[in-house]
Amino acid sequence: MNTIVKDWQIVSVFDKGDLVGDVLWGICVDDSTHRFSKGDYVCTSRIVKTNEQLIKTASGSIYQTLGEGTRCQILLKDFELLRHGFSPQQIEDLKN
Repeated sequence: MNTIVKDWQIVSVFDKGDLVGDVLWGICVDDSTHRFSKGDYVCTSRIVKTNEQLIKTASGSIYQTLGEGTRCQILLKDFELLRHGFSPQQIEDLKN
């Protein structure tokens, strides 16, 4: 197993109404690859496959999700904020 995340969300990224792709955003519980520390945020590359609680990304990484996740959407212009650790909810709050 590569990385285990909690408080996770599948984030659909849209540009001009078109779906660019889905990514996983969550909080690291454990990471056998040592890329993330416990408690760090994780924002993945594009999701290519999901299987129950396992998610595979375009970069070949595999993530195990704990608990129930949620789905949300952001715009491509806000994606860099997501990559820098802002949750989708924080990004939405910045707009208000």
